[in-house]
Amino acid sequence: MQNKGLITVFAILFGLVSLYQLSFTYIANQVEDDAKEYARSMFSENEPDERSLAEVKYLDSMATEEVFMGIDYKTAVDKQLNKGLDLKGGINVILQVSVQDILRGLANNSKDPAFNQALANAVELQKQSQETYLESFFRAFEAIPGDNSLASPDIFFNKNLEDEINASMSNEEVKSVIERKLDESIASAFEVLRKRIDKFGVTQPNIQRLGNSGRILVELPGAKDIERTKDLLVQTAQLEFWEVFKADQFQNFFIEADAKIKELAKPETDSSVTDTTKVEDDDITELLVDEADQDDASADPSKANPLLSRISFGTPGYPVIATVESKDVNKVKEYLAMPQVRQLLPAELRYAKFVWGLPSTIETANNGTLEVVELYALQGNRENEPPLSGGVVTDAAQSYDQASRVSVDMQMNGKGAKIWEEMTGKAYTNQSQIAIVLDDIVYSAPGVTSGPIAGGRSSITGDFSITEGQDLANVLRAGKLPARAEIIQAEVVGPTLGQEAIDSGILSFLIALGFVLLWMIFYYGKAGVFADVALVVNILFIFGILAGLGAVLTLPGIAGIVLTIGISVDANVLIFERIREELAKGKAQKDAIKDGFNNALSSILDANITTGLTGLILLVFGTGPIKGFATTLLIGILTSLFTAIFITRLFIDGYTKNGKPLTCSTSITKNLFKNVNINFLGKRKVAYIISGILLCLSLGSLFTNGLNQGVDFVGGRTYTVRFDKDVNATDIQNDMIAVFGSAEAKTYGGDNQLKITTKYKVDDSGTEVDNEIEQMLYEGLKPNLPATMTFEDFKGDDEGKTIGRMEYYKVSPTIADDIKKSSFWAVLGSLIVVFLYILLRFRRWQFSLGAVAAVFHDVLIVLGIFSLTYKFMPFNMEIDQSFIAAILTVIGYSLNDTVVVFDRIREFFNEHSGWKMNRIINSALNSTLSRTLNTSITTLIVLLTIFILGAESIRGLIFALIVGVVVGTYSSLFIATPVFFDTVKKRGIDLTDKSKEEESEEEKK
Repeated sequence: MQNKGLITVFAILFGLVSLYQLSFTYIANQVEDDAKEYARSMFSENEPDERSLAEVKYLDSMATEEVFMGIDYKTAVDKQLNKGLDLKGGINVILQVSVQDILRGLANNSKDPAFNQALANAVELQKQSQETYLESFFRAFEAIPGDNSLASPDIFFNKNLEDEINASMSNEEVKSVIERKLDESIASAFEVLRKRIDKFGVTQPNIQRLGNSGRILVELPGAKDIERTKDLLVQTAQLEFWEVFKADQFQNFFIEADAKIKELAKPETDSSVTDTTKVEDDDITELLVDEADQDDASADPSKANPLLSRISFGTPGYPVIATVESKDVNKVKEYLAMPQVRQLLPAELRYAKFVWGLPSTIETANNGTLEVVELYALQGNRENEPPLSGGVVTDAAQSYDQASRVSVDMQMNGKGAKIWEEMTGKAYTNQSQIAIVLDDIVYSAPGVTSGPIAGGRSSITGDFSITEGQDLANVLRAGKLPARAEIIQAEVVGPTLGQEAIDSGILSFLIALGFVLLWMIFYYGKAGVFADVALVVNILFIFGILAGLGAVLTLPGIAGIVLTIGISVDANVLIFERIREELAKGKAQKDAIKDGFNNALSSILDANITTGLTGLILLVFGTGPIKGFATTLLIGILTSLFTAIFITRLFIDGYTKNGKPLTCSTSITKNLFKNVNINFLGKRKVAYIISGILLCLSLGSLFTNGLNQGVDFVGGRTYTVRFDKDVNATDIQNDMIAVFGSAEAKTYGGDNQLKITTKYKVDDSGTEVDNEIEQMLYEGLKPNLPATMTFEDFKGDDEGKTIGRMEYYKVSPTIADDIKKSSFWAVLGSLIVVFLYILLRFRRWQFSLGAVAAVFHDVLIVLGIFSLTYKFMPFNMEIDQSFIAAILTVIGYSLNDTVVVFDRIREFFNEHSGWKMNRIINSALNSTLSRTLNTSITTLIVLLTIFILGAESIRGLIFALIVGVVVGTYSSLFIATPVFFDTVKKRGIDLTDKSKEEESEEEKK
């Protein structure tokens, strides 16, 4: 081997750099362990909040303190190996910025019928289409009858876009402007979210735009207060300043409204009267039916006075027009929204906009407490626009008012300061108040006691904590989102599951590594020791590169690394088998080693390139943890090539340079597989029959049983719930069906842990719906939970949590369709790419056909086994993104085996041109049998180790890989090569030179 010195220096430097990169992870972990120990010494287990705060304070104090060789904790955290959500806990969401809201804003909330009809039609088109909402809107607009123009003054030719759009522009010209403005709005949303995330205090956050669909990926490993995080992500921060009405202006209205509501309810009490009252809104009947279903209204105040019994009048002269108990807020809100009730408002109040304040707690006469919400009436207008909006805010900071209450101070720009001075001047003169409204919630409604406020400074006060004040200031300072943002996909993992995943991952990693190291020594003797050293160096390189690139290590990523351990020995196996063959031919040891490495190189490269191609496709089409799997797999392939070809060679050359013998075997394995002579082609018809039966069973099951599609593909919500005792999954499932209408509960790991899936309100993705469903889940499971467990305890994500909701995953149907489409293209793309590569590499389409036939065979059987067994297997066998990763890995592994065999067939054609083709193929298969079984057994043992000891969340993925390795090994011997043979049906053709085949064909003519 040439340039040994250069390769040695490079390997040493690469190793030192890898150790340096990993040192940051070690230092960060040490400091964090010290912080945990400090917190434990200060507070007991019964004080989790205090412990967490003490831990944070300790880490803050160490941020700039030197820990080791000039490295402080902050630097170590920034450069440590990133741990993904499934290892660290936290939240991972995909936000959908409402393109519809942005279009409404660009059209200045147009009332144009064609425009609004197109918006509505676009929503329907999205349900059957993979195009973006904007493309659906343009298509829907053009489909509306009439001469409709996007450049109409009633649509996009308005004061907002008058500098860029004019009335003479065609629809195509307007489209390009709208596309650009939409991209700017989404970019603005991305920037706003990035600024907010920077204030969360979460280490190693990740935020990415996903194409031009208006979707934004946010990953926050280690985030602990999940509800607070979700609220901050979706909050539009629509800050508004409104003038308000006073309480005494609404007392008569409330009395009249109460009488009207009672009147509307009366016809419902008499079943003989039908259609005597015309109601504008069909929902009003449903709203009032419970009010009228009575025998004696006077026995129930809510029947006698449906509105007045639920409110307390506000103090005259003040902005709170009524106070309502929290439990009655929705009912009062519905009453006030009724058209018949709105019609009772006098002319001066007809544009009144009813909004609510923050909930507060008051004491009752019997020393109890009651949660109430204050009701305000804003002085609205025909356009429903505030006199001043939050867009004028240039800075905000959490502070305290004169009464030491938490407040948020704001500074406005010049335009805002001028309007603010006018508003405060008017309020001072009229002795009225100004409501400060954030996302339709009144935070405060102060009066002005010292004249107009100049300079644009103002303050928001309310009954909120320091954290809430800081969050509000952060949101205002970062700016408002240009449109609503909804969470369409979310994954929440508690830190307990994350730590368990790390523990099981490390254990399976060490056991698998130990087995591989021992097996290589057992089978190849001293050569196996050199391969082991190269393997350990390989692992060091993988982790070093992951740390250096800032890549995220996930649970599937750990599986990818452990799988790399299994298949990385393949290159060494190929090399050692070839050296043994050269030695058996009687060559000198030096020549045998040289030729062994040279002859194995082609097979090694072909096998790893085909696997790498599937990994690349997985990296392109995958999301989240699947990218982590693909990343580690690709890095492992590259480092395995380097260590096997160069590092192992360095050790072998160094050992044998003085003539020391190296047999690449032990006394037990020396003659193993030496005289094997199996007639593989002679058994191909039996193999075809066996495979045909398996394929028929698989296809039959796929058409009848189908597959257990996970929420990734169909949408829904999945919860991992752990109990303090063993529970019956069937009983829990029946309870959940009673709650949600449809649900599925399966044992997930131990008998005290279940995975509960429901499609209840699958089309609703708002945080309010998420909270509602989680509350329903808690109520349905309450009989099986500890009596002392509250809802907050159930859904909390504290470290050390062992009971309750441990993990949560949500996918909306819209993104589920996209995931399904991406998965299909990933699998199809990998097959096409591999077909073309093999065609290019072997220059015969028969090789490509054999390889692809084997891959189809393997994939269909894996799918069939999942279809046949998912109903009774004791672990999760859902078809999700992880399963697609497994399928692509199976494709890569199957091709790896097949390409090695094909490479040997091509070689034998060169060496034995006089042999018949069936003899050449059988000899090639027998000569590679040792390598095929060695690699397969090693990989299987590694996978079984992960399957038995690894985390529950990847057990289905690993099972698919186990089936794939078994079936892939079989197909490379009995499907790929026989299919190739049956399509050629010729003798004595040199498959490395196409011209010879052409000459042979001419001679036969």
